[in-house]
Amino acid sequence: MVDLTLCVYSLADWRRQDKSTWREERAAMPPPSDIVKVAIEWPGANAQFIEIDQKKPLSSIVREVCDGWSLSSSEQFALRYADGPQLYITEQSRGEIKNGTILRLAISPTRAARQLLERIQSHGIDARLEALKELAKLSADPTFATEFINLEGIGTLARLVESGTHFGEMLAFTLTAFLELMDHGIVSWDLISLSFIKQIAGYVNQPMVDVSILQRSLAILESMVLNSHNLYHRVAQEITVGQLIAHLQVSNQEIQTYAIALINALFLKAPEDRRQEEHINLQDLRLTEMASSLAQKHLRSIILNHIIHGNRPIKAEMAHQLYVLQVLTFNLLEERMMTKMDPSDPTQRDIIFELRRIAFDGANDPGNTEKRKAMHTKDYRMLGFTNHENPAVDFMQTPPGVLALDNMLYLARLHQDTYIRIVLENSSREDKHECPFGRCAIELTRMLCEILQVGELPNEGCNDYHPMFFTHDRAWEEFFCVCIQLLNKTWKEMRATVEDFNKVMQVVREQITRALAMKPSSLDQLKSKLRGLNYSEILRLRQSERMSQDDFQSPPIIELRERIQPEILELIKQQRLNRLCEGSCFRKVGNRRRQDKFWFCRLSLNHKVLHYGDLDEPPQGEVPYELLTDKIPVSDIKSVVTGKDCPHMKEKTALRQNKDGLELAFSILYDPDEALNFVAPNKYEYCIWIDGLCALLGREMGSDLTRSDLDTLISMEMKLRLLDLENIAIPEAPPPVPKEPSTYNFTYNYG
Repeated sequence: MVDLTLCVYSLADWRRQDKSTWREERAAMPPPSDIVKVAIEWPGANAQFIEIDQKKPLSSIVREVCDGWSLSSSEQFALRYADGPQLYITEQSRGEIKNGTILRLAISPTRAARQLLERIQSHGIDARLEALKELAKLSADPTFATEFINLEGIGTLARLVESGTHFGEMLAFTLTAFLELMDHGIVSWDLISLSFIKQIAGYVNQPMVDVSILQRSLAILESMVLNSHNLYHRVAQEITVGQLIAHLQVSNQEIQTYAIALINALFLKAPEDRRQEEHINLQDLRLTEMASSLAQKHLRSIILNHIIHGNRPIKAEMAHQLYVLQVLTFNLLEERMMTKMDPSDPTQRDIIFELRRIAFDGANDPGNTEKRKAMHTKDYRMLGFTNHENPAVDFMQTPPGVLALDNMLYLARLHQDTYIRIVLENSSREDKHECPFGRCAIELTRMLCEILQVGELPNEGCNDYHPMFFTHDRAWEEFFCVCIQLLNKTWKEMRATVEDFNKVMQVVREQITRALAMKPSSLDQLKSKLRGLNYSEILRLRQSERMSQDDFQSPPIIELRERIQPEILELIKQQRLNRLCEGSCFRKVGNRRRQDKFWFCRLSLNHKVLHYGDLDEPPQGEVPYELLTDKIPVSDIKSVVTGKDCPHMKEKTALRQNKDGLELAFSILYDPDEALNFVAPNKYEYCIWIDGLCALLGREMGSDLTRSDLDTLISMEMKLRLLDLENIAIPEAPPPVPKEPSTYNFTYNYG
């Protein structure tokens, strides 16, 4: 039997001992793999320093620890971590205990749950408040949560909320505990009662409510919407966008963020629910009403004035929610974008007639049918439609569908002078350089849908919102109007003909994407950026980039490139594997919007094992292998899958509702039928890991990052090899690195 009382002295002294000496002693005398040395605390007693045999049942270890302090009824006790989240240790999680860990003997989760439940139901206000405070902290522990839920604790908390008798701190702790318990996914959100929803919605709708209560109420409603189709309908009945707008006008950015997150959740779920409904009913009418309110002036102006132009810098989470709102706003265009024009629809035909009438003032058509038809055909040709006889055919392709027709009509009605000028100046030309307005407008609409990713789901890791789209009630249409004028201007600058159509569209795409990358704050600023990106400037930028790439096409250069490429690929492969050895931190994605839970994964130095484990917070540096409790032999990996093929894409609500589930998710499939699921924090880490895993499996590295690195490194290597080095002595060793300066007072302040 292992002696459980190896030594007993002050825990403070043990904490102060030199860690480097401790590591040296451990290295000199490594313990068996099944033995871990830990310290165990108990209030009012000196700590025990013991060796835990991982093969021994946990109950036996707890019994022997209790015997060391002469405590009876060991089944009433359990071990918890003393630091961090202070989670309970179970048979399933005991493998995560490392040498040097500080543990604490505590009452068992079953006993703790029962005691807290009794104290919560007591009549003493102070005792109930302390119990709820402790419950809010313990509810994050899945072991405790399971026991508390088994005692119908969630129902008790729900009844406390429904009673309406709790206020202030007591209510805040109650809501915190409820949200933490539900977040474990043990109980379905569908079990929540309507009276509970009404009470939570009441806190959100109250004009004056405690900030902590409001924050948790908004978070609970958001989780309801994201995790339950049934609750979505109930929440939508109690909460409207108009009621949430008031919370966007406060100075607390956390409240603003939660309010926008709830708005986003309501709109994110609305289209999915509407598709599942077979008949139009009251809910569908509410969804239509909600969709229209997304673009309403009141919401947009409040976001612009109180958040984007507010006095406080926008934090990352707020930027993400603004990006999601921007994506969902543009996604309202998807239905029109994917709708083909119906030639038999008189309303749609009338729009084409109106485009012709505005351009050519065709109110007084000749009475003769044949003459009128001939005149219309001529006018449609001058309007730039591909099909002169029946322009409706031009709108049959999706995308952009009838969305292009909507854009053209907006331009013709709201910017009539611009529309007439573009049409007439091109229709009157006879030098084959006329710009076909109709064809250009249709292709431009399709291009803008691609650039702004209309119809795509939001990316969980993206904060890329454009302030200018919050500055106008009809931002999409105005953006189109700016871009169609740019297209017409670029066409003239290029002196293009119809044969150059695709070339012109490529230049226009480059102009728009470069301008958007500058993040103009308004549409006027966008126009200014585009004026600076004329065709000559695009040619200059292309030439500059081409020269930097030095992409020669002569046979000797191509042959040199082919010789260099294998060694450059090997260099990239080694870099990818080295990065996997350093490891990366990944965010755990659960059923709630965003969670501050992390895990770390890194490759062993011999490239044979992947080590991974959970973290309490993002690491500041390298995470030692000893802290990563789980591992997968590389030889057991069957394959690496990405995007929709990942198992967690089908399991996690948050991933299904965010575009990063498609772009940044990947999974390692290994024996027998297990999967290790990843969601990379950004595109760079995604490419690094995909390339590294492919290299481990002997497959080709095909990411965008590899292609970019390959081009850059080959270009650099070729430039070095093509240098004229005649009569130049190349040193054997690299030059020494200069010493750091004594001060940095020489730096220039550009402010």
